[in-house]
Amino acid sequence: MILGRSERGTPPVEPVTLKILVAGGFGVGKTTCVGAVSEIKPLRTEEVLTEAGRPVDDTSGVENKTTTTVAMDFGRITLREDLVLYLFGTPGQDRFWFLWDELASGALGAVVLVDTRRLEDCFAAVDYFERRSIPFVIGVNCFDDAARYPAETVRQALDLDPDVPVVLCDARQRDSVKDILVAVVRHAMAHASGQRQTVTT
Repeated sequence: MILGRSERGTPPVEPVTLKILVAGGFGVGKTTCVGAVSEIKPLRTEEVLTEAGRPVDDTSGVENKTTTTVAMDFGRITLREDLVLYLFGTPGQDRFWFLWDELASGALGAVVLVDTRRLEDCFAAVDYFERRSIPFVIGVNCFDDAARYPAETVRQALDLDPDVPVVLCDARQRDSVKDILVAVVRHAMAHASGQRQTVTT
C-alpha cells in the first residue's frame, strides 16, 4: 500500500483531515517536532533572537537558541491513506499568546512538549487546554543533557488528570513524534466518546 494514494482498481479515498497543535514553552522543541515528522517542507515563521529581546525572552537553559517562532509552524503527515494530520506549532513566548485562540480553533487535540529542566514553562499551555477542554498529550522531550524521569513522576509534578497520556519522546526523531501524534488522536477520540456517553445518559 502506498500512503496518500489508493491501490489500482479501487476508488480514491478521501482522507479525513485533523488539526493538531504542538505547544509548550520557549525552546522546548516545537519547531523541531513539526519539522521531524512533516512530509512537506514545513512552513516556519522564525526570526533571529536579538539582544534587545533578551530581557523579554528567558533563554535560561537554551542559551544556544538563535531563532524563535513568531507566529506558527505548519506541517502535514499522512498517518494512513484515510487519515491526514495538519500540525500547527504555537509560538512559545508570552507576548504571542494572542495567536493561540485562532490557532486552537477547530483543533482535535494538542501535544504539550515538556523539558524537565524547565518544567514550569509548560504550565501555561497545560492550563490553556484544560480550561478549554481540548484533549492533550504530554510529550516529554528527552534532551541529551536532561535527567530522565519516569512518566508517572512527570504526571505527578504537573498534577495531571489520570487519563492524560504522558509519552517520553525525542522531537528530532520522526518515529518518536509519530508515536506522540497517534497518542493524541487516540486520546481525543476517547475523550469525544466519553462526552457523547455523558450527553446520552
